[in-house]
Amino acid sequence: MILRDAGAVRAHDAAAKLRGFGPLGLLAIVGIFAGSMAGPPVGALLVLLWAKLSETPRNALGFAAPRNPTATLVGGVAFGIVFKLVMKALVMPLLGAPPVNARYHYLAGDSAALPGAIVAVLLGAAFGEEVFFRCYLFERLGALLGRGRAALTVTVLTTAVLFAVAHYRDQGVPGVEQAAVTGLVFGGIFAWRRRIWFVMIAHAAFDLAAVALIYWSWEGRVAQLFLR
Repeated sequence: MILRDAGAVRAHDAAAKLRGFGPLGLLAIVGIFAGSMAGPPVGALLVLLWAKLSETPRNALGFAAPRNPTATLVGGVAFGIVFKLVMKALVMPLLGAPPVNARYHYLAGDSAALPGAIVAVLLGAAFGEEVFFRCYLFERLGALLGRGRAALTVTVLTTAVLFAVAHYRDQGVPGVEQAAVTGLVFGGIFAWRRRIWFVMIAHAAFDLAAVALIYWSWEGRVAQLFLR
């Protein structure tokens, strides 16, 4: 019994160090950042592993059950689709983005490439990016900066910048511009609701709508709907 209690104390101490910003906590942060660079799903899995080992409650990461699952699902899907259309038809043209996403134009009419793109959206973006950029970074920055309004504003801005920069290698300047706006919006919603499910669903709907526009070659028409 004594040995078991001593083991539990050591595990609890290790968990506290993982949650802190000492050597072990900083090592965990570096490892999770490195994993996210290898791929969003890898980073997300490392976040969940860190949460388990550090005894971080799931609610602290935003995984509290939605108050109304049906409303969360329907609202998230509707918001994500409308948000994408507004971004494509108004925001991105105003920012000078090209009407067609050259990086993913290969998806146009390519039914063989479609399943892989859908999996990438659901696992890489909706799950991987949201767990890392919203769940994890909000928790870590909250622990470091505090939970006040000013600290939360800094957190939203910081995560939006990191989210934008992460899209440069893949999509260039237009990708950075779009990710900056979506990062602010998704981060703002998460800061307000403190639950990740709506944001995850909206992110999935946003990216699936983007894939649909590319696949059916509607990008140009939507992008020039108001501004030519």
